[in-house]
Amino acid sequence: MKMTLEHAAGRHLITGHGPGWVRINQTCHRHNLVVMPDTLITDWAPTLTEALSAGSLAPVLARTPDIILLGTGPTRLTPDQGLLQQCMAQGIGLEIMDTPAACRTYNVIASEGRKVAAALVLPSD
Repeated sequence: MKMTLEHAAGRHLITGHGPGWVRINQTCHRHNLVVMPDTLITDWAPTLTEALSAGSLAPVLARTPDIILLGTGPTRLTPDQGLLQQCMAQGIGLEIMDTPAACRTYNVIASEGRKVAAALVLPSD
């Protein structure tokens, strides 16, 4: 899916996505990553099971976003209870959804000026 959205220079927006890839601004990525309006973590490499735990999201939790959108690939999966508790303890919202939905939702929340993080699991071939 190609998306068009005006954005300020230096801000990370998801401008397209499809099975196994996501485009941040003009760069296509084919591996798991975390995107925030002012931060891009491209070396986030947990397995899907690890992505559902608090440990794998430590780099995201350290940046204290208002909300984390966890894209779990093509289907929505349930996270580890510890991840839910960690987010609640820090006052961080957590939404778990499939990766395409997380991509779409990220841009909406980012356009509102909110501190959002999308941790995206991209299925590999």
